[in-house]
Amino acid sequence: MNSQTLPTSQTTTFSQQRNGQRTQNGAATLTMRPMADRLSARVMAVPPSGIRKYFDIASTMEDVISLGIGEPDFVTPPPILNAGIASLQKGHTAYTSNSGMMELREAVVNNLHTRYDGPLYNPDTEALITVGVSEAMFVAMQAILDPGDEVIVPQPCFVAYTASVIMAGGVVVDVPTYAADNFFVNPAAIEAAITPRTKALLIGFPSNPTGAVMDYAGMMEIAQIAARHDLIVISDEIYDRLVYGDHQHIMFAALPGMAERTIHLGGMSKDYAMTGWRIGYALGPDALLGAMRKIHQYLIMSAPTVGQEAALAAFTDPASEEYVLEMVASYDRRRRFIVDGLNEIGLDCFEPKGAFYAFPSVKRTGMTEHEFCERLLVEEHVAVIPGSAFGAGGEGHIRCAYASSLENIEKALERMYRFTRRHA
Repeated sequence: MNSQTLPTSQTTTFSQQRNGQRTQNGAATLTMRPMADRLSARVMAVPPSGIRKYFDIASTMEDVISLGIGEPDFVTPPPILNAGIASLQKGHTAYTSNSGMMELREAVVNNLHTRYDGPLYNPDTEALITVGVSEAMFVAMQAILDPGDEVIVPQPCFVAYTASVIMAGGVVVDVPTYAADNFFVNPAAIEAAITPRTKALLIGFPSNPTGAVMDYAGMMEIAQIAARHDLIVISDEIYDRLVYGDHQHIMFAALPGMAERTIHLGGMSKDYAMTGWRIGYALGPDALLGAMRKIHQYLIMSAPTVGQEAALAAFTDPASEEYVLEMVASYDRRRRFIVDGLNEIGLDCFEPKGAFYAFPSVKRTGMTEHEFCERLLVEEHVAVIPGSAFGAGGEGHIRCAYASSLENIEKALERMYRFTRRHA
């Protein structure tokens, strides 16, 4: 007798099986535990993104001005765009080397060496092209951490930092930074956080979410601590070109003695308006990069070919540089406009000198950062992100991305002015 002719008394539904019910003849069915009970402890330990909630609410509303998303409002510059189109037209749709196109790895190495007097990495063994910096960060943590290893992470920071450490089995050790210090990292606080389990230090300058930068003296103090305690340093420098005023970006691996212990992370998304192309890179000692390459090889195979060829044009076509400089100048105008506007409204804001974020305090309003963000979105249709979504030190602040147009920034400030006056 086949399954199609079984008597009703000998059959049971999937729903009955799942709930451990019995068939009519009394035979017990299999009991299935809820899937939520089977998830890994690492994944369950990762907090949900504090950013996504506000995007979900905003998506149900009309006339929302978003200062929430950290994405350039520029289209990828034409020389880069055209290189990507040409790649497709030539039929370049196969995998590249696991490490990425050699020409692109060479271009990355040469660019950083020229721009920051950085280490002259071997593009064959010390460079890896990744699917954005997010993959590079994830792979770096998987490569260096064993369960229980500690990573010191200055906060507030990009939300993926904490998640990447936890998913690799590591333990995040928070070192808060504060507006009173312009969100500089206090080297003494880093040293005080070091224990026998400390394996690495993760820093990101210019900073998301604060826009803070570090000066040479501060970076040197951190470098000396890393050397003294034999720490690996993961330096996320995705915003290296987006610096303003008198600040000059400092490549951490270019500091004395740091190349041999630093994993440098960078990418094309922010500086070159290439978020959707998903091209990042990692540079560092061959042993570390070899381990990262092994994980990348099984996880990804290779970064998108069309994105790599577009990225190559970003580094090698002189016309691309003109567009980058124009974008930086535009961000600088927006930066000064939004910081001045926030301070006039009464939301105290220090001067960010990097990335495209302002990080004002909302403490004068008497609201928490979550209350402020929720009510501002509902009442005035302006989306900003609570600072505590980015970790310790972000309490009482909000993140405002000035990657939006000047016109939208001006409208958002007008609405925020009405909101703060109504709740004064």
